[in-house]
Amino acid sequence: MLKVVFAGTPEFAKTALDAILHAGHQVVAVFTQPDRPAGRGMNLQASPVKTLALTHQIPVYQPHSLKINGAYAEEAQAALKVLDQIDFDVMVVAAYGLILPQEVFDIAERDGRAGCLNIHASLLPRWRGAAPIHRAIEAGDSVTGISIMQMDLGLDTGAVISMKELAITDQETTATLHDQLAILGGQMIVQALSDFEKNRHLPSQAQDSSGVTYAQKILKDEARIDWSLPALLLDRKIRAFNPFPGASFEREGILFKAWGVSLGNMASPSTQPGSILAIDRQGVHVATGAGSLVLTELQKPGGKRTSASQLAQNLSWVEGSLLG
Repeated sequence: MLKVVFAGTPEFAKTALDAILHAGHQVVAVFTQPDRPAGRGMNLQASPVKTLALTHQIPVYQPHSLKINGAYAEEAQAALKVLDQIDFDVMVVAAYGLILPQEVFDIAERDGRAGCLNIHASLLPRWRGAAPIHRAIEAGDSVTGISIMQMDLGLDTGAVISMKELAITDQETTATLHDQLAILGGQMIVQALSDFEKNRHLPSQAQDSSGVTYAQKILKDEARIDWSLPALLLDRKIRAFNPFPGASFEREGILFKAWGVSLGNMASPSTQPGSILAIDRQGVHVATGAGSLVLTELQKPGGKRTSASQLAQNLSWVEGSLLG
């Protein structure tokens, strides 16, 4: 059994923390981001990782930063002092959301410790950065996976300890792929911890400098649907932005979110992109810059996700009219 310090924030990280706990390791401290306003009332809400940690009576620390020369220098100094005083074997990091300074690595690599092991949702060096799941779907990748990485000061540049692939289907959304990768990440970090416990060493391999791509942070402005783009690209974008931020289009001053989509076969070259070609049981068929798209699930402001064909009928949409 290892003594683990865990740093993470969202559901992806919670899955890993849960796997580590179920494997019997002792999580001696959890670092997670501060509580954030959420929901209609904008009340402070604990992260999924904090919620799980508290149910297991694990000490939780929530510094705004760990950088001793930043805006929260005193808070960072205090957090580093806490980390320095903890008796642990390894620090596991998963979607923490804060930059780790060299001081953290120095502590985590001292006295035969395993250092900082990161669970990254891509096949490094492809999709380093903030949004690897979104960008893999958006780019049309047929495969992704999990990399267990020995962290360093670079952006996901550390040596890779282990890597496993996961296929991306043509119906995959970020929501569905996230859940599969989270489970795989939990399994792989447990295996890495087991290997370190047995051997007190984790072999790793430096990343290949060729093939590096960066998964830039998702911006809400990216989510607006441009019907002049090819259907293939729009299909990927809508699936990539489900559940966040949700691809959207505006019709008659109302912003609709598109959640479900499939490729269609009804468009003609002379049809204006954004035109409704048909409304049937499949959904709302829309012309694009190349090919057609079938919207299968839509949501209007204040409403629930619903069948696109049903919503279109309720709102009296007709063939030939424009979306956006």
